[in-house]
Amino acid sequence: MSCIKRAKIAGFLILSLLPATVLSRPVFGQEDPSGEWSPRFDEDQRERLAGAEIGDYLGLPINDAARLRADSWDAALVELPENQCRAHGSDYGWRGPSNLSIWKEVDKATQKVIAYHTHLSAYGAEQTIWMDGRPHPPEYARHTWAGFSTGKWDGDTLVITTTHLKENWLGLNGVPRSDMATASVHLMKHGNYLTVAAITYDPVYLAEPLIRTVDFVYNPQQQMAPWPCESVDEVDRPAGVVPHHLPGTNPFLDEFGMRYGVPLEATRGGAETMYPEYRLKVKNMKIPPRPAKATPTK
Repeated sequence: MSCIKRAKIAGFLILSLLPATVLSRPVFGQEDPSGEWSPRFDEDQRERLAGAEIGDYLGLPINDAARLRADSWDAALVELPENQCRAHGSDYGWRGPSNLSIWKEVDKATQKVIAYHTHLSAYGAEQTIWMDGRPHPPEYARHTWAGFSTGKWDGDTLVITTTHLKENWLGLNGVPRSDMATASVHLMKHGNYLTVAAITYDPVYLAEPLIRTVDFVYNPQQQMAPWPCESVDEVDRPAGVVPHHLPGTNPFLDEFGMRYGVPLEATRGGAETMYPEYRLKVKNMKIPPRPAKATPTK
């Protein structure tokens, strides 16, 4: 075979393989979030670890319906067997004290990414983010803790849209989120850091979208233990009794404001409390008296 003919065949093979090679490469700017990630608690550390305090709705765009439900919440609710293994919703689960694992599912024939999968150490919560363009199911389809999620790239940001979420909480102090809510999550990788911006839209309990961010750091040696959870009766209470506070009877709602010197009106939350301009209004509010320190007995 002549050198010219060999060169023509080689050129043909290169040109024929070029489209597949180009298509298999990620679009410029995409940062694959796959890997092992450990949470950082530089932001909202107290709320994310110890949990939001009772009556602390400051900075949350809740409406009157959400406020009424949160006011009636009792911490003993988590003792009920049906709540002991209740996972956080996927719009809120990022904020927990959870390690994160992300891996991708690839189609063998095309080598295209079908989906990303996530696993959080808390509750062993998992989420599938479909990347193949499939539509969301109809409204009557089953709702779950994770919901149904699809993703697409916007430059170097993976944008995740989630529907079909079961009713859940937005915090560990009873602020509710309805099953009509949807979420938009933005995953942004910067070297060894991953920022997750989660936006919750809830027509039932939120007057405006709730935006919260968390950060993770790359940890390739990370290993996560299983999260076995078995419900048990921890407290002997009469059948059918659900811990609660009737409207206007919760004695703990003022404790947060009194402890930190925050005007009680501000602790009630609402969309207005999210914005910097609200600080000017707070200056003219009455500061509640701090609780008196207990005198030690001899």
